[in-house]
Amino acid sequence: MMQKRTPHQIADVLIEALPYIQRFKGKTVVVKFGGNAMVDEALKHSFARDIVLMKLVGMNPIVVHGGGPQIGDLLTKLGKTTGFVDGMRITDSETMDVVEMVLGGLVNKEIVNLINRNGGKAVGLTGKDGDFIRAKKIHLKKSAQDIDASEIIDLGHVGEVSSIDPSVVEMLGRSDFIPVIAPIGVGDDGRSYNINADLVAGKIAEVLKAEKLILLTNTAGILDKAGDLLTGLSINDIENLITDGTISGGMIPKTRCATDALKGGVTSVHIIDGRVEHAVLLELFTDQGVGTLLLRASRDKVSLT
Repeated sequence: MMQKRTPHQIADVLIEALPYIQRFKGKTVVVKFGGNAMVDEALKHSFARDIVLMKLVGMNPIVVHGGGPQIGDLLTKLGKTTGFVDGMRITDSETMDVVEMVLGGLVNKEIVNLINRNGGKAVGLTGKDGDFIRAKKIHLKKSAQDIDASEIIDLGHVGEVSSIDPSVVEMLGRSDFIPVIAPIGVGDDGRSYNINADLVAGKIAEVLKAEKLILLTNTAGILDKAGDLLTGLSINDIENLITDGTISGGMIPKTRCATDALKGGVTSVHIIDGRVEHAVLLELFTDQGVGTLLLRASRDKVSLT
């Protein structure tokens, strides 16, 4: 049974949060919602309450979400198989219809409903709304084995951000509404493109010159080779950790997204553990935090055990 906190302990928590609330009032924070936090019921509701509280204390939260597992589940139910190349789903026209249905419909509206049920006023968007995310098709080059050549792999409706018109999101941010964005863009050809949610969150944060970009993951953050959590990392630190193999696998594109956002004007990026209830509030409003803080400027690395 959880021990009941005393009034003094509750006051200490509020006092610790006060300077952070004052510092971030009126600031834009882009939060990428994904991983376990999107499928565990307790985590989903704690995330929604975090976002609502951020808005109530004067911050401007913007949510960008993924939905890969949900897309895969529906494709399986429909009897359709798809392949992956370098972690990217090969997306033909039929698969893109499913992606739009899941990301722009089922998942997006579930998150909107969660936020609304917890006292917020959320509005769901895709990049097609207001034509605010323009996309271009990804042409993936992959080295062919045993020959000195590269193969061009057609991933179908898989894209990257070519430009962002933030006017719709800015209009919502100036009001009481919380934008919830599905990572679907539209190309010059009028076709829809599925874009990695981390990349969309990073680009939106860059364009809006956000105070913070927060990426929820299924890990504690960036770990050193001993498995201890690192924080206070600079762009140069990240490059060195990739070079020496400390950062590897799926964490590489996530940290590349983070460093691009920092170079683009975002003040700080947080890679946090979405498996922890109220992870967003703990990272924003407590001294300790629950993940890895990344900054443009060099700073001594801190290992948290």
